[in-house]
Amino acid sequence: MAVGAFAFDARGRLLLVQRGRPPAQGLWSVPGGKVKWGETLVDACRREVQEETGIQIAVGPLVTWFERIDAAHHYVILDFIGTPTQAAAEPRAGDDAAQARWVTQDELLALPLTAGLLPVLAQARRLAGFA
Repeated sequence: MAVGAFAFDARGRLLLVQRGRPPAQGLWSVPGGKVKWGETLVDACRREVQEETGIQIAVGPLVTWFERIDAAHHYVILDFIGTPTQAAAEPRAGDDAAQARWVTQDELLALPLTAGLLPVLAQARRLAGFA
């Protein structure tokens, strides 16, 4: 089981990380990762975003869930809305993220993204109030 967060700043920019390890190494995605044994989904989501970006979030509604299956992995991933709890916080890459940054919609389209991110983004923007 894994979680991720579609976190938007006050300007509507999306928080993204460039994956530093497989799977999806080198691709950009929302921050997230594995849920530890005994950890709630909300706690895992806050922890993963903090570890990968240094940004603290409040966890909001579920955006979507999906399965990712390859030769070595089978993940069930739940993506939530994340709201930064500190105004104007700048991300810094940590843990298994190679880079972390806020991106505009135009910047997002120029990045190599993980499969399935763009189709869910419109729904996440609506839920976060940035439609």
